Amino acid sequence: MAEAPKFNLRNPAVKRIMQEIKEIKQDTSGDFLAEALESDIFEWHFVIRGPRDTEFEGGIYHGRILLPAEYPFKPPSFMMLTPNGRFETNMKICLSISSHHPEHWQPSWSVRTALMALIAFMPTPGNGALGAIDFTKDERRILAARSRTELPRFGSADRQRVIEDMHGRMLAVEAEKEAERAAAAQAGGSSNAGPSGSGPQQQQTPRASMEQQAAQRATAAGSEQGAAKSSSEAAAGAGAGAGAGAASPAAVVTAATATRTSSAGDAGAAAQPAASAPSPAAPRPAAAVPAPAAAAAAAAPRPAPAAAYAAYAAGGAAYGAAGSPDMAAAAAAAAAAAGQAGVVGVGGGGAAAAAAAAGAAGTGTTDHMLTALMWALYVGIGAILLRKVMGAMGVDLEQLMRPYQ
Repeated sequence: MAEAPKFNLRNPAVKRIMQEIKEIKQDTSGDFLAEALESDIFEWHFVIRGPRDTEFEGGIYHGRILLPAEYPFKPPSFMMLTPNGRFETNMKICLSISSHHPEHWQPSWSVRTALMALIAFMPTPGNGALGAIDFTKDERRILAARSRTELPRFGSADRQRVIEDMHGRMLAVEAEKEAERAAAAQAGGSSNAGPSGSGPQQQQTPRASMEQQAAQRATAAGSEQGAAKSSSEAAAGAGAGAGAGAASPAAVVTAATATRTSSAGDAGAAAQPAASAPSPAAPRPAAAVPAPAAAAAAAAPRPAPAAAYAAYAAGGAAYGAAGSPDMAAAAAAAAAAAGQAGVVGVGGGGAAAAAAAAGAAGTGTTDHMLTALMWALYVGIGAILLRKVMGAMGVDLEQLMRPYQ
């Protein structure tokens, strides 16, 4: 080819065309190829593939694009070189993106978008437009098959070499795309088939997971019942010792600690199913927890409320022992009273009444103190506000109070 002339890169049309040359070289769709002539960048040669699932499928169609000097503010002209049965050859065709309809053209459109629109126009009816023809589908299929082997003849030897080069490149791109499509289809079929014998195993996995979760919940319920029973026995022992007057501070502290430990154990057992739920990837055997043991644990009775209140009273005595002597003595007396009530009236609510009475007394005293403090605060604030208001009004509060002193 002749040496490429130097164009004025300050020209907006030249700058736009050079940018589009770079962008269209990066297109990998395989539906078209296009490039500008080295001797004249305002003349382009293109080759498009017939749209799939139409009578043009398999065809390779060549054409020309003529860009105006005012590009991209004016639309280009299109000419088909390969017989196709939809457009006339060697004639400017009428499209909404061509020079026949400049009122529809948008400067943001490019050669790439115009070629995509041209491919989309091929299966549409001509409706008598300029340069449009309407061959039958069978005739168009014959022309599509012929276009693969019969190249159009146009222009100079340089233009003919461009046509032959782009035709060979399009055949290579088409073969590559077909190979990629076949490989993707084969990979999809293999993944859908899957290994033999894996279907029943996948169906059993959700069921096994549900059984394991049920077993975990049963285990958590058994642990909760066992911890509650242990705490009730410890609390009952502490209450009986306090009622007999022979309980030492160490025993009271031990009972209170056992009560708090059992409460923490109940909370941990309640959260165990969510924390220890087996993952579907590595399920544990469902037979790890026997069903009879889980049922027996679930049927175990819950501790009596009186024993629990006695344990909390015993814990209060222990905490009182760590404080002042008076507080320790009061807490020990409350624990002893709660223990005696629990021993005498278990199931009758004796310990519950004792604990409620002690709590009510402490709560009432605190409420009275808070109420008195609130009233004192209100009175103080009112006095300050009254003094400021009287001062703002110019009234001397001391002179008003003198007759009453």
